[in-house]
Amino acid sequence: MVCPAPGRAPGWRTGYRAAVAVVIAIDAGTSGVRALAVDEEGQVVTTSYRELRQYFPAPGLVEHDAAEIWSLVETTLAELQSELAERSLTTATIGIANQRETAVAWDRSTGRPCHRAIVWQDRRTAARCVELAEAGHLPLVRDRTGLVLDPYFSGTKWSWMLEAGGVERGGSLALGTVDDWIGWNLTGGAESGVHVTDPSNASRTLCYDIGQRAWSAELCDVLRVPIEALGEILPSAHRYGTVAAGVAGGSLEGVPVSGIVGDQQAALFGHGCHLPGDTKVTYGTGSFVLMNLGAQRPPPIEGLLTTVAWDLGEHAPKGAADGFNYALEGSIFSSGATIQWLRDGLGLIGEAAEAGPLASQIPSNDGVYLVPAFAGLGSPWWDAEARGTIVGISRGHGRAHFARAAVEAMAYQCRDVVEAMTRAAGQSLIQLHADGGASAMNLLLQIQADQCGVPVTRPRTTEVTAVGAAMLAGLAEGVWSSLEELRALATNADVFEPEPRRSRADADHAAWRTALARSRGWARTSAQTANP
Repeated sequence: MVCPAPGRAPGWRTGYRAAVAVVIAIDAGTSGVRALAVDEEGQVVTTSYRELRQYFPAPGLVEHDAAEIWSLVETTLAELQSELAERSLTTATIGIANQRETAVAWDRSTGRPCHRAIVWQDRRTAARCVELAEAGHLPLVRDRTGLVLDPYFSGTKWSWMLEAGGVERGGSLALGTVDDWIGWNLTGGAESGVHVTDPSNASRTLCYDIGQRAWSAELCDVLRVPIEALGEILPSAHRYGTVAAGVAGGSLEGVPVSGIVGDQQAALFGHGCHLPGDTKVTYGTGSFVLMNLGAQRPPPIEGLLTTVAWDLGEHAPKGAADGFNYALEGSIFSSGATIQWLRDGLGLIGEAAEAGPLASQIPSNDGVYLVPAFAGLGSPWWDAEARGTIVGISRGHGRAHFARAAVEAMAYQCRDVVEAMTRAAGQSLIQLHADGGASAMNLLLQIQADQCGVPVTRPRTTEVTAVGAAMLAGLAEGVWSSLEELRALATNADVFEPEPRRSRADADHAAWRTALARSRGWARTSAQTANP
């Protein structure tokens, strides 16, 4: 039995919970919802997962059912709680990580969604973003938000819902991201739910001023988003409320909800990347590279995004001016989605896990390169009109070449972002922390190390996103007392050292860049050809 340490959360001090307590993390991602329990050593104790249905109303459109997201949260929490009860484990607090830019609209008086959630991958507002840029709003957006005018972000999605989507403006309308939607339901929904988000999520909306650290009335006016419908912004490590009666069977009633953070920032935190220059890549549906910048906000950097890493609020390290951290981000739209395409679109593999072994059957790509610009290109190119391209194929190429080209494309895209970041930050990368589903592939991490020329580390658990959310919640409730304590828990299981001779890696990357150039602007070029 582990005795509670002095000053820990109320859940640790009460007699009936003085056994062993865990922190629950809810990770509401693009492809599914996961609830997991993390112990005091930062280890995952147990987990529950459900896949989330994807809706594709038309090419380029991607939606989720917000009611289903909440239903899956309740299902996974109930399963998790059942397992924890069997082990006599209690819950100290709950943290939430989420898919960030996905836009949700709901009616606070009824608790019902007003429209399907519009997913971050959705491109329906591309023309609107072009209109805003042509009207001269891009400099304002870059200066205030650190972002670019791209349909990736929430603001134009909310605007579309209110205009073309038929969502009615009014006093009971709530606009938010998935973290806000989950937190609102956890804390009571239409009866008592709190409508809140944190700066890491707010900074992905186009409506948040990262310098003033507040919603921007000027940006909301430009985007035609009612600022009064947005949630309150509170620190990432903060007690927002407690779980309401009846949620997930009622066994979590009264447990504090004390951490909210975007999934990529959660992974950065979970890796222990708390210091300026620390960098991680998460290979998920897309890939996301984040470099911690500390408290200093840089000017807008071409090809990259400036985002909020987290706000520790009153839990900032001793001696720090505050706990507000910025990060540079490179957002790559298609990584795991490319493997899904090999499986679902081409039928080359039966399961995603087959991609790595199939790619490993051949020692090189034999000149085949894939640019997975299925939804355009993100960082550092930001080309919404790029399209997927495969070059170099001949009759002698087969399934293994396509699989290897897909795996290599993840590493090439990450290298492009890392090189842009190190140039912008004026410092070399020492190592790269990797997580996400595809980080289980040894081949990918070795190629990544060779391409970036630095060691690539893989942690003990690939669930770093959820662990990061749990750590923030636990920090808020005294489960962990400091960043130093948390960094000591973030140990690596594997380190992939780069090949010292760079000539092969550099040649492959140069060929990749040639293929990438072929994909740029393809949607515009093909449209002009079809309609001369």
